[in-house]
Amino acid sequence: MISASGETLLCLPVEGLDKERLAAFRALCAPIMPRLVLTGLRARSLGIDTDEPVALELTPDIDATQILTLSAEAKSEHSFLPEPAGPAAMAAIELVKLAQVLPAVLVADTAAEITSSHNPPIVNIEASAVARFRFESTQSLTIAGEAHVPLSSNVRTRFVVFRDAFGDDPVAVIVGTPDLSKPVPVRIHSACLTGDVFGSRRCDCGDQLRLALARLQEAGGGVILYLAQEGRGVGLANKMRTYKLQDAGLDTVDANTTLGFDDDERDYGVAVRMLQMLGCTRVVLMTNNPAKLDGLSKAGIEIAGRMPLETPVNADNRRYLAAKAVRAGHQLGHVIASLTEEKDETAARLVP
Repeated sequence: MISASGETLLCLPVEGLDKERLAAFRALCAPIMPRLVLTGLRARSLGIDTDEPVALELTPDIDATQILTLSAEAKSEHSFLPEPAGPAAMAAIELVKLAQVLPAVLVADTAAEITSSHNPPIVNIEASAVARFRFESTQSLTIAGEAHVPLSSNVRTRFVVFRDAFGDDPVAVIVGTPDLSKPVPVRIHSACLTGDVFGSRRCDCGDQLRLALARLQEAGGGVILYLAQEGRGVGLANKMRTYKLQDAGLDTVDANTTLGFDDDERDYGVAVRMLQMLGCTRVVLMTNNPAKLDGLSKAGIEIAGRMPLETPVNADNRRYLAAKAVRAGHQLGHVIASLTEEKDETAARLVP
């Protein structure tokens, strides 16, 4: 249960919903009818004109499959009269986002005594506690362990593993011996299992990681912060869902927003804290993403410069890179040049 402003909601994430779980939730809420809370972005993808989270009343004939369709599919044939979601419902959405599951929640207005009659007891969370989560998680960072790790590319590194109170393990990969009295070359890299480990051609993540390692070795040292922010912060399972939507015709930006996420859900507070703990307060950031520059600068890290990471464009990642450049503002001049050249060649072929 989540409470805010005098409102108490019994909440159930839509992720993993099936017939049995839905029936149990409806029985627990009876006689109150559950509502489905969606983000503003998800609501807009369903044709609802809003910028804020909404709650949709669910009639008894709506089953689990239809709820999942409303929450995650590109299209839905159902139409509802939306109501504004209150602060408790909005906190529930933020909580499931932190868990990197679908940003959709079933809720019901309930009396507080339901918590005492339920076995096992239901935990009641204040909405303000959800808002504090990221900050407290970042502040709880400690160094859990470190060791020298020689890499197959003949790069000598030291892995410094951090841990927060909630069990996340971001890693600082220190290449060579960076001089902390000068601006340190730094790459903030979000984990990408498909690209970093398996060499997926759908993105440029693995190529960027390997290029960053080579550049840091050439520079005589630097730091890679490896963060657990798969899929621009939506998590691995949701990244697969966005891939499915992309295969159906959406680009990487619209695929995220269709699921109800922001285009980029990442938070760089943990990166700032890691740099501070390592003694890096001035950096040359290896990135094509202006948002990273802004995020670190606003948090007190001095940005002494930017080092671009231009990686190869192939047939499988061309559309992805184009969306990053054109729609997300990433500084990918080589991608724009490639698209312009391709357009010119197409135009030339059409001239009689």
